[in-house]
Amino acid sequence: MSTQPEPEYVEEEVSETTICDYLAAHPDFFERNARLLSSLRLPHEAGGTISLVERQVSMLRQKEFKLERQLKELIQVARENDVLAAKIHELAMQLMSARDLNTTIGMIEVAMRSGFGADHAVLVLFGDPDNFDDVDSGRFFRATPREDEALAPFATFLNGSGPRCGQVRDSQRNFLFKDDAEDIGSAALVPLGHKADIGFIAIGSVDADRFHPGMSIDFLARLGELVTGALKRY
Repeated sequence: MSTQPEPEYVEEEVSETTICDYLAAHPDFFERNARLLSSLRLPHEAGGTISLVERQVSMLRQKEFKLERQLKELIQVARENDVLAAKIHELAMQLMSARDLNTTIGMIEVAMRSGFGADHAVLVLFGDPDNFDDVDSGRFFRATPREDEALAPFATFLNGSGPRCGQVRDSQRNFLFKDDAEDIGSAALVPLGHKADIGFIAIGSVDADRFHPGMSIDFLARLGELVTGALKRY
């Protein structure tokens, strides 16, 4: 009489993925097994253990704090945008009342320094400097031919399509800010017209993080359009 070996049963280990899939498919599992829920203990970062419910409450609180912080940041950005919009509007009203190029440039300079809080600012217009003899140049205004070799370091920006923000090269800083070049930590370059066809505005800050490549340039683009429209009247 022959005997057949009894089959061996191998208990398969349940994977974490299987458990996760099961719990996802049965969200009421812990409602039906409340005793199990209350008995589960998890390690706590401060030492010891806490219940699963306490861990969930802690995670929800952290999420709430994060959302609250994000909301505060959005509100702050919105307030800052409102202030900038008001300043843009104020500058537009002032430029509409300007009667000549000299007055227009003076209004732009005041807006850059007081209205928009620029540490240093320069308006560069392309053309023969002799054509701007009647303009009170000062340190803010600069007239120069577009083909000036000193503008070579700005070639990429001048052929671009919008404002540029960040740290500028020494050659750019020296051309724009001269004696104040060493004070400049970051700058924004704002083209005036398509591919800066009439010039550009440089706004310098002593703060190296004030202007950075990741910041929004919408405000700067609108400022450039406004100034371009005002200057093209002359």
